[in-house]
Amino acid sequence: MKYLSTLSLLVAGAVAQQVTFQNSSSTILRVDNGTYGPEIEEYHYYYDQWPIGLAISSTGRFFVSYTRGDYEYTVGEVVNKTAEKPYPSQDLQLPLDSLNMTWNGIAFGSGNSSAFVSVQALYITPETSTRPETLWILDTGRPTVHNAAGDPSMPYAQPGGPKLMAISLANDTIYKTYTFPSTVHYPDSYLNDLRFDLRANVSGTSGEGIAYLVDSSNEGRTGFIMVDLATGDSWRRLNQDHSVLRVPNDVPTYFGKPFYFRQLGQPISWQQEGLDGLQLSPDGKTAYYSPLTSKSLYSIPSANLRERDSNPLAEIWAHSNVSSHGQRGGDANGFEGDSTGKIFQLIPEQNAVYYYDPNDGQTHGLLRDPRILWPDGATVGADGYIYININQLPYQPDWNFGVDGRIHPGAVLRAKLPDGGTKISTLY
Repeated sequence: MKYLSTLSLLVAGAVAQQVTFQNSSSTILRVDNGTYGPEIEEYHYYYDQWPIGLAISSTGRFFVSYTRGDYEYTVGEVVNKTAEKPYPSQDLQLPLDSLNMTWNGIAFGSGNSSAFVSVQALYITPETSTRPETLWILDTGRPTVHNAAGDPSMPYAQPGGPKLMAISLANDTIYKTYTFPSTVHYPDSYLNDLRFDLRANVSGTSGEGIAYLVDSSNEGRTGFIMVDLATGDSWRRLNQDHSVLRVPNDVPTYFGKPFYFRQLGQPISWQQEGLDGLQLSPDGKTAYYSPLTSKSLYSIPSANLRERDSNPLAEIWAHSNVSSHGQRGGDANGFEGDSTGKIFQLIPEQNAVYYYDPNDGQTHGLLRDPRILWPDGATVGADGYIYININQLPYQPDWNFGVDGRIHPGAVLRAKLPDGGTKISTLY
């Protein structure tokens, strides 16, 4: 007993000494200080609604989106370093009591095609000879709703609610809205991200360019949706390809802890999201992408995505031409790109931004910082900065049995891109 007591004291002392030593600045051991890359600036703080998407215009106007639960608006414009306002007006934000409906006991999101239901992503394309500088709005049509016990659920989409909208930044008005037939956007689809090629001579289009959209459905029918911007025609590609599906039983590490999905009213499980990030190469020939719950990066020739259903082999060729670029070292939440061809990937597991370099076929680290607590959207500005939304998403109540562990403020961080990188201009 005396030996055990002495040993216990020795162990306790060693642990105490170790803790003190780890917290001491006098250690002689190599340490991970959690940072690398160019200097990061704290560009904006969120004290109200938690953000998802962001976009920066050529003149520095800053827009943000928020997925709807009980938020009063879903698209905003920043007015100063700590505040935002509804954009372009509160009138275009569908009221909370109109976000969803029930049909024969089945919940559906609103089918309103002229107001915002729940906007996931934003993107800005520059002014061209035929189009004003445009803020593109990607509306899922699927808000999160809660029952009396606080259990969250997401109603199915109905035609009209999910939509792509074009707003002229010259006069802040909607000039075009694209909706989808039920054969393209399913009731369980979820519009997640978007990219554009507005060149008139792009194959498979009618002369006004094309939109590439991501369907990241947690229910599993993931794939790409393309929209011919001249005709409004839309179609799907890579349905249920292995490269767009979620990886089963994926357990990522966020903030040093293994993460499981803990939702009220449901058993403990895993994150279900498939296809998430999307970015085009500067020449528009290649689309890079990956699921959220995957550590692998994929690409496909964009021509395969543009091929119409009039070609009975279009889907066969698309599946055949998927390329794997291997693993990158973590799950990725979203993508961006710059004029040098770098494919930026937001890596919440590492509090980091990585990039894939097509010149050497490798993934590299760009930014890492303890402040990058779930990077949930990024945009490259004409000023050569990358802007990143930080929203502490793994701490949200719907992923933690109703307990909200987020701490205000959320933030936008920005850093200067290396090698003279700036916003891609060659696709417009």
